[in-house]
Amino acid sequence: MLFYTAQRLVLSVVIVMVAVSILTLMLHVVPGDPAVMILGPRATPELIERTREAMGLDRPLPVQVAMFFANILRGDLGQDVFTGRAVSQIVLEQLPYTMILISVAILWSAACGIALGAYSALRRNTWLDTLSGVVSVGTISIPAFVMALYSVLIFAVWLGWLPAIGAGDGFWDGITHLILPAFAIGVAWVGYVSRIVRASMLEVMTQPHVRMARAFGLPERRITRSHILKIAVLPAVTLIGTGVAHLFSAAVFVEVIFARPGIGALLVGAVNERNYPIVLGAVLITTGIIVLATLISDLVVALLDPRQREEF
Repeated sequence: MLFYTAQRLVLSVVIVMVAVSILTLMLHVVPGDPAVMILGPRATPELIERTREAMGLDRPLPVQVAMFFANILRGDLGQDVFTGRAVSQIVLEQLPYTMILISVAILWSAACGIALGAYSALRRNTWLDTLSGVVSVGTISIPAFVMALYSVLIFAVWLGWLPAIGAGDGFWDGITHLILPAFAIGVAWVGYVSRIVRASMLEVMTQPHVRMARAFGLPERRITRSHILKIAVLPAVTLIGTGVAHLFSAAVFVEVIFARPGIGALLVGAVNERNYPIVLGAVLITTGIIVLATLISDLVVALLDPRQREEF
Protein backbone atom coordinates (compact mmCIF):
# COMPACT_ATOMS: atom_id res chain seq x y z
CA MET A 1 0.00 0.00 0.00
CA LEU A 2 2.86 2.42 0.75
CA PHE A 3 4.48 1.76 -2.63
CA TYR A 4 1.14 2.26 -4.36
CA THR A 5 0.63 5.57 -2.50
CA ALA A 6 4.15 6.75 -3.37
CA GLN A 7 3.56 6.02 -7.05
CA ARG A 8 0.35 8.02 -7.02
CA LEU A 9 2.00 10.95 -5.23
CA VAL A 10 4.80 11.17 -7.79
CA LEU A 11 2.28 10.98 -10.63
CA SER A 12 0.21 13.72 -8.99
CA VAL A 13 3.19 16.08 -8.82
CA VAL A 14 3.97 15.47 -12.48
CA ILE A 15 0.37 16.16 -13.47
CA VAL A 16 0.35 19.49 -11.62
CA MET A 17 3.60 20.58 -13.26
CA VAL A 18 2.39 19.65 -16.75
CA ALA A 19 -0.97 21.39 -16.21
CA VAL A 20 0.62 24.64 -15.06
CA SER A 21 3.13 24.56 -17.92
CA ILE A 22 0.37 24.10 -20.49
CA LEU A 23 -1.65 26.90 -18.92
CA THR A 24 1.34 29.25 -19.12
CA LEU A 25 1.64 28.53 -22.83
CA MET A 26 -2.08 29.12 -23.35
CA LEU A 27 -2.02 32.45 -21.51
CA HIS A 28 0.64 33.78 -23.85
CA VAL A 29 -1.47 32.82 -26.86
CA VAL A 30 -4.42 34.90 -25.60
CA PRO A 31 -4.46 38.34 -27.29
CA GLY A 32 -3.64 41.32 -25.11
CA ASP A 33 -0.62 42.62 -23.23
CA PRO A 34 -0.91 42.53 -19.42
CA ALA A 35 1.30 45.62 -19.16
CA VAL A 36 -1.07 47.58 -21.39
CA MET A 37 -4.06 46.31 -19.40
CA ILE A 38 -2.47 47.60 -16.21
CA LEU A 39 -1.22 50.96 -17.48
CA GLY A 40 -3.99 51.78 -19.93
CA PRO A 41 -3.90 52.61 -23.64
CA ARG A 42 -2.18 55.98 -23.09
CA ALA A 43 0.94 54.55 -21.51
CA THR A 44 4.22 55.29 -23.23
CA PRO A 45 6.19 52.45 -24.86
CA GLU A 46 9.04 53.01 -22.38
CA LEU A 47 6.72 52.63 -19.39
CA ILE A 48 5.11 49.54 -20.91
CA GLU A 49 8.54 48.00 -21.46
CA ARG A 50 9.63 48.70 -17.87
CA THR A 51 6.41 47.13 -16.59
CA ARG A 52 6.99 44.05 -18.72
CA GLU A 53 10.50 43.75 -17.32
CA ALA A 54 9.20 44.08 -13.76
CA MET A 55 6.66 41.32 -14.41
CA GLY A 56 9.26 39.11 -16.11
CA LEU A 57 7.31 39.05 -19.38
CA ASP A 58 10.35 40.09 -21.41
CA ARG A 59 12.09 36.78 -20.69
CA PRO A 60 11.73 33.61 -22.79
CA LEU A 61 8.71 31.49 -22.01
CA PRO A 62 10.68 28.49 -20.63
CA VAL A 63 12.47 30.86 -18.26
CA GLN A 64 9.15 32.28 -17.06
CA VAL A 65 7.84 28.78 -16.36
CA ALA A 66 11.03 27.81 -14.52
CA MET A 67 10.89 31.00 -12.44
CA PHE A 68 7.27 30.31 -11.55
CA PHE A 69 8.09 26.81 -10.27
CA ALA A 70 11.11 28.14 -8.39
CA ASN A 71 8.87 30.66 -6.65
CA ILE A 72 6.39 27.90 -5.81
CA LEU A 73 9.12 26.00 -3.99
CA ARG A 74 9.65 29.11 -1.88
CA GLY A 75 5.93 29.39 -1.22
CA ASP A 76 5.58 32.53 -3.36
CA LEU A 77 2.79 32.61 -5.95
CA GLY A 78 3.50 36.19 -6.89
CA GLN A 79 1.56 39.42 -6.43
CA ASP A 80 -1.62 40.81 -7.91
CA VAL A 81 -0.54 43.23 -10.64
CA PHE A 82 -3.28 45.69 -9.71
CA THR A 83 -3.39 45.68 -5.90
CA GLY A 84 0.07 44.35 -5.04
CA ARG A 85 -1.44 41.81 -2.61
CA ALA A 86 -0.06 38.29 -2.40
CA VAL A 87 -1.75 35.92 -4.85
CA SER A 88 -1.89 33.12 -2.26
CA GLN A 89 -3.82 35.39 0.10
CA ILE A 90 -6.34 36.41 -2.57
CA VAL A 91 -6.90 32.84 -3.77
CA LEU A 92 -7.22 31.40 -0.28
CA GLU A 93 -9.83 34.03 0.56
CA GLN A 94 -12.02 32.85 -2.31
CA LEU A 95 -11.26 29.12 -2.17
CA PRO A 96 -13.51 28.21 0.81
CA TYR A 97 -16.62 29.43 -1.01
CA THR A 98 -15.93 27.18 -3.98
CA MET A 99 -14.89 24.20 -1.85
CA ILE A 100 -18.09 24.39 0.21
CA LEU A 101 -20.17 24.63 -2.95
CA ILE A 102 -18.47 21.64 -4.60
CA SER A 103 -18.48 19.55 -1.41
CA VAL A 104 -22.22 20.03 -0.89
CA ALA A 105 -22.88 19.24 -4.55
CA ILE A 106 -20.83 16.02 -4.31
CA LEU A 107 -22.48 14.87 -1.07
CA TRP A 108 -26.09 15.29 -2.13
CA SER A 109 -25.59 14.05 -5.70
CA ALA A 110 -23.61 10.97 -4.59
CA ALA A 111 -26.17 10.06 -1.91
CA CYS A 112 -29.12 10.44 -4.28
CA GLY A 113 -27.29 8.80 -7.20
CA ILE A 114 -26.23 5.72 -5.24
CA ALA A 115 -29.71 5.27 -3.78
CA LEU A 116 -31.41 5.75 -7.16
CA GLY A 117 -28.98 3.43 -8.94
CA ALA A 118 -29.32 0.70 -6.33
CA TYR A 119 -33.10 0.90 -6.40
CA SER A 120 -33.13 0.75 -10.21
CA ALA A 121 -30.90 -2.32 -10.19
CA LEU A 122 -33.07 -4.11 -7.62
CA ARG A 123 -36.23 -3.20 -9.58
CA ARG A 124 -34.77 -3.60 -13.05
CA ASN A 125 -37.05 -3.69 -16.09
CA THR A 126 -39.93 -2.15 -14.16
CA TRP A 127 -41.59 1.17 -14.96
CA LEU A 128 -39.70 2.76 -12.07
CA ASP A 129 -36.41 1.60 -13.55
CA THR A 130 -37.40 3.04 -16.92
CA LEU A 131 -38.45 6.35 -15.36
CA SER A 132 -35.18 6.50 -13.44
CA GLY A 133 -33.22 5.96 -16.65
CA VAL A 134 -35.11 8.69 -18.49
CA VAL A 135 -34.65 11.17 -15.65
CA SER A 136 -30.97 10.31 -15.28
CA VAL A 137 -30.18 10.72 -18.97
CA GLY A 138 -32.22 13.94 -19.03
CA THR A 139 -30.28 15.49 -16.17
CA ILE A 140 -26.93 14.41 -17.62
CA SER A 141 -27.70 16.16 -20.90
CA ILE A 142 -28.41 19.55 -19.26
CA PRO A 143 -25.31 21.74 -18.73
CA ALA A 144 -24.78 23.22 -15.27
CA PHE A 145 -25.13 26.82 -16.46
CA VAL A 146 -28.49 26.05 -18.10
CA MET A 147 -29.70 24.36 -14.92
CA ALA A 148 -28.48 27.39 -12.95
CA LEU A 149 -30.41 29.83 -15.16
CA TYR A 150 -33.65 27.85 -14.91
CA SER A 151 -33.19 27.39 -11.16
CA VAL A 152 -32.95 31.14 -10.72
CA LEU A 153 -35.96 31.70 -12.98
CA ILE A 154 -38.20 29.11 -11.29
CA PHE A 155 -37.23 29.04 -7.62
CA ALA A 156 -36.03 32.61 -7.14
CA VAL A 157 -38.02 34.71 -9.61
CA TRP A 158 -41.33 32.90 -10.13
CA LEU A 159 -41.79 31.14 -6.79
CA GLY A 160 -39.58 33.36 -4.64
CA TRP A 161 -38.61 30.45 -2.41
CA LEU A 162 -34.84 30.86 -2.41
CA PRO A 163 -32.34 33.70 -2.86
CA ALA A 164 -30.24 33.75 -6.00
CA ILE A 165 -27.56 36.41 -5.51
CA GLY A 166 -24.47 36.32 -3.30
CA ALA A 167 -23.30 33.92 -0.59
CA GLY A 168 -25.42 35.22 2.29
CA ASP A 169 -24.55 36.56 5.73
CA GLY A 170 -24.44 34.15 8.63
CA PHE A 171 -24.84 30.39 8.82
CA TRP A 172 -28.50 29.86 7.94
CA ASP A 173 -28.54 32.62 5.33
CA GLY A 174 -25.45 31.04 3.78
CA ILE A 175 -27.21 27.68 3.59
CA THR A 176 -30.23 29.13 1.78
CA HIS A 177 -27.93 30.90 -0.67
CA LEU A 178 -26.09 27.60 -1.23
CA ILE A 179 -29.09 25.46 -2.20
CA LEU A 180 -29.63 26.62 -5.78
CA PRO A 181 -25.94 26.69 -6.83
CA ALA A 182 -25.29 23.26 -5.31
CA PHE A 183 -28.42 21.92 -7.01
CA ALA A 184 -27.36 23.33 -10.39
CA ILE A 185 -23.89 21.76 -10.16
CA GLY A 186 -24.86 18.42 -8.67
CA VAL A 187 -28.07 17.49 -10.49
CA ALA A 188 -26.26 16.07 -13.52
CA TRP A 189 -24.07 13.93 -11.26
CA VAL A 190 -27.12 12.23 -9.82
CA GLY A 191 -27.64 10.80 -13.30
CA TYR A 192 -23.97 9.87 -13.77
CA VAL A 193 -23.70 8.11 -10.41
CA SER A 194 -27.06 6.34 -10.64
CA ARG A 195 -26.32 4.92 -14.11
CA ILE A 196 -22.88 3.61 -13.16
CA VAL A 197 -24.11 2.16 -9.83
CA ARG A 198 -27.01 0.44 -11.57
CA ALA A 199 -24.76 -1.10 -14.23
CA SER A 200 -22.20 -2.16 -11.65
CA MET A 201 -24.81 -3.71 -9.37
CA LEU A 202 -26.34 -5.71 -12.20
CA GLU A 203 -22.90 -7.08 -12.99
CA VAL A 204 -22.03 -7.89 -9.37
CA MET A 205 -25.39 -9.59 -8.81
CA THR A 206 -24.37 -12.30 -11.29
CA GLN A 207 -21.05 -13.06 -9.57
CA PRO A 208 -20.49 -16.47 -7.91
CA HIS A 209 -20.04 -15.05 -4.40
CA VAL A 210 -23.53 -13.52 -4.53
CA ARG A 211 -25.09 -16.81 -5.64
CA MET A 212 -23.15 -18.57 -2.89
CA ALA A 213 -24.48 -16.13 -0.28
CA ARG A 214 -28.03 -16.76 -1.43
CA ALA A 215 -27.40 -20.52 -1.35
CA PHE A 216 -26.35 -20.23 2.30
CA GLY A 217 -29.65 -18.49 3.06
CA LEU A 218 -28.35 -15.07 4.00
CA PRO A 219 -31.00 -12.34 4.18
CA GLU A 220 -31.43 -10.49 0.89
CA ARG A 221 -30.91 -7.12 2.56
CA ARG A 222 -27.57 -8.24 3.99
CA ILE A 223 -26.51 -9.65 0.62
CA THR A 224 -27.37 -6.37 -1.08
CA ARG A 225 -25.61 -4.21 1.48
CA SER A 226 -22.50 -6.29 2.20
CA HIS A 227 -21.89 -8.32 -0.94
CA ILE A 228 -23.32 -6.28 -3.81
CA LEU A 229 -23.46 -2.57 -3.04
CA LYS A 230 -20.07 -2.49 -1.33
CA ILE A 231 -18.42 -3.61 -4.56
CA ALA A 232 -20.79 -1.80 -6.93
CA VAL A 233 -19.97 1.65 -5.51
CA LEU A 234 -16.27 1.37 -6.39
CA PRO A 235 -16.72 2.69 -9.95
CA ALA A 236 -18.82 5.53 -8.52
CA VAL A 237 -15.99 6.48 -6.13
CA THR A 238 -13.59 6.65 -9.07
CA LEU A 239 -16.11 8.67 -11.08
CA ILE A 240 -16.59 11.19 -8.29
CA GLY A 241 -12.84 11.57 -7.77
CA THR A 242 -12.16 12.24 -11.43
CA GLY A 243 -15.31 14.37 -11.71
CA VAL A 244 -14.00 17.04 -9.33
CA ALA A 245 -12.39 18.75 -12.33
CA HIS A 246 -15.78 18.90 -14.05
CA LEU A 247 -17.34 20.31 -10.89
CA PHE A 248 -14.71 23.06 -10.72
CA SER A 249 -15.38 24.01 -14.34
CA ALA A 250 -19.13 24.04 -13.67
CA ALA A 251 -18.55 26.18 -10.57
CA VAL A 252 -16.95 28.87 -12.75
CA PHE A 253 -20.22 29.43 -14.64
CA VAL A 254 -22.49 28.91 -11.65
CA GLU A 255 -20.61 31.37 -9.44
CA VAL A 256 -20.85 34.02 -12.14
CA ILE A 257 -24.59 33.41 -12.66
CA PHE A 258 -25.35 33.52 -8.93
CA ALA A 259 -22.85 36.37 -8.31
CA ARG A 260 -21.14 34.27 -5.64
CA PRO A 261 -17.59 34.82 -4.49
CA GLY A 262 -15.21 31.98 -5.27
CA ILE A 263 -12.44 30.72 -7.50
CA GLY A 264 -14.68 30.77 -10.57
CA ALA A 265 -15.53 34.45 -10.33
CA LEU A 266 -11.92 35.23 -9.46
CA LEU A 267 -10.62 33.40 -12.54
CA VAL A 268 -13.09 35.06 -14.90
CA GLY A 269 -12.10 38.51 -13.69
CA ALA A 270 -8.39 37.70 -13.80
CA VAL A 271 -8.56 36.35 -17.36
CA ASN A 272 -10.46 39.40 -18.56
CA GLU A 273 -7.83 41.67 -16.97
CA ARG A 274 -4.89 39.54 -18.17
CA ASN A 275 -3.87 39.25 -14.53
CA TYR A 276 -1.42 36.37 -15.07
CA PRO A 277 -0.29 35.88 -11.44
CA ILE A 278 -3.88 35.46 -10.23
CA VAL A 279 -4.72 33.05 -13.07
CA LEU A 280 -1.63 30.93 -12.52
CA GLY A 281 -2.00 30.90 -8.75
CA ALA A 282 -5.69 29.99 -8.85
CA VAL A 283 -5.17 27.25 -11.44
CA LEU A 284 -2.20 25.85 -9.53
CA ILE A 285 -4.21 25.52 -6.33
CA THR A 286 -7.32 24.13 -8.05
CA THR A 287 -5.23 21.68 -10.06
CA GLY A 288 -3.62 20.51 -6.84
CA ILE A 289 -7.05 19.98 -5.28
CA ILE A 290 -8.29 18.09 -8.35
CA VAL A 291 -5.23 15.83 -8.36
CA LEU A 292 -5.58 15.31 -4.61
CA ALA A 293 -9.23 14.31 -5.02
CA THR A 294 -8.26 11.82 -7.72
CA LEU A 295 -5.49 10.46 -5.50
CA ILE A 296 -7.87 10.04 -2.58
CA SER A 297 -10.42 8.22 -4.74
CA ASP A 298 -7.70 5.87 -6.04
CA LEU A 299 -6.55 5.13 -2.49
CA VAL A 300 -10.11 4.54 -1.29
CA VAL A 301 -10.74 2.12 -4.15
CA ALA A 302 -7.42 0.36 -3.46
CA LEU A 303 -8.32 0.13 0.21
CA LEU A 304 -11.71 -1.42 -0.53
CA ASP A 305 -10.50 -3.60 -3.40
CA PRO A 306 -7.03 -5.16 -2.85
CA ARG A 307 -6.95 -6.28 -6.50
CA GLN A 308 -6.27 -2.67 -7.51
CA ARG A 309 -3.11 -2.60 -5.40
CA GLU A 310 -1.84 -5.86 -6.87
CA GLU A 311 -1.75 -4.31 -10.37
CA PHE A 312 1.09 -1.97 -9.35
